[in-house]
Amino acid sequence: MILHIDMDAFFASVEQLDNPELRGRPVIVGGHSKRGVVSTASYEARKFGVHSAMPIFQAKQKCPEGIIIPPRGARYKELSIKIMAALHDFSPLVEPVSIDEAYVDISGCERIHGTPEETATRVKQKIYDTVNLNCSIGIAPTKFLAKIASDMDKPNGLTIIPPEKVTEFIDTLPVQKVPGVGKATFQQLERLGIKTLGDVQRLPKKIVMEKFGKYGKRLIELASGIDRSRVIPYSTPRSVSSEITLSENTCDKELLKKHMLNQAEEVGRELRKKGVKGKTISIKIKHADFKQVTRSVTLFQPTQSSVVIYKESSKLLDTYDINKNVRLIGVGVSGLLSVDTPVQMELFGADKKKNAGWEKVDSVVDAITEKFGKGSIKKAGITDVLK
Repeated sequence: MILHIDMDAFFASVEQLDNPELRGRPVIVGGHSKRGVVSTASYEARKFGVHSAMPIFQAKQKCPEGIIIPPRGARYKELSIKIMAALHDFSPLVEPVSIDEAYVDISGCERIHGTPEETATRVKQKIYDTVNLNCSIGIAPTKFLAKIASDMDKPNGLTIIPPEKVTEFIDTLPVQKVPGVGKATFQQLERLGIKTLGDVQRLPKKIVMEKFGKYGKRLIELASGIDRSRVIPYSTPRSVSSEITLSENTCDKELLKKHMLNQAEEVGRELRKKGVKGKTISIKIKHADFKQVTRSVTLFQPTQSSVVIYKESSKLLDTYDINKNVRLIGVGVSGLLSVDTPVQMELFGADKKKNAGWEKVDSVVDAITEKFGKGSIKKAGITDVLK
């Protein structure tokens, strides 16, 4: 049996925890600027229709009494670490999937912690005793069902789907609640007459595969109660990225590059902190009409150098024709490998020594930042980086 633990309105709940005056009031955590978006809304704010990813201006319209608070990432991370540590008291198989949710495989733990339901009750109490916050828990034989179950009785809920009830649950589960079924997929399924996950089994497999390709195979398996994914205690992150919604739309590439320089430094610092390097560097551009484009390049040698990340992302921007205003810019690195992973050496490594030198500079900057705080040291400017 697997538990899915999901903290209730985590960011907003932390703000209410730290400031008792906010308790019982509509709290909206997100950017203060007119271009900001909602990160998390308290349940008091959700009653007005406020939800994550909603533009702040729209949240204000829906909930004029809402109290908007900028995110405090360090504080949320501090409590998240304590929560994940508490979960390890119940099983060594803990898989964090975000700052406020995790899977725990409790198979075989009955003699120590009791039935799955008793274990989940103890987990809820342990988390509350540790950080004074509530969570909702779903219990099921598979990860995807546990995740769905955790959302069924929020806040502070506990829902169990025992093995003998799986078929019945799947037969009545609205297909739009299945992870991976977005708006477009839902519309296609609806056209095929599929309203519940159980309906998938009533269609010929060939049709499902033709319509949905690789995801069609997963749909067929989920409709049969099969989920081959396991709770994995640790895995190398797949990517590291940073993005910003601009205070004003712009077509100015030099201004965009200033943001990208900061993002490259942030991404590089995170890569070095995690002890990984990446081979693919990408940029993300979202225009004023919300059309989104990405561009990427794959390097011969993986890197964790902020300078290399900036240089390559800057080149990608230079090759992109900006013919309409940009509202969001982002930089990311993927194809991550541990720094200890052997890689093929370049035959003609002209820039190898130069890049190695920049990596040493990055390490010094990291040490200064760690001691004196973010922003205590900055590069002179873009032209200096490109020399």
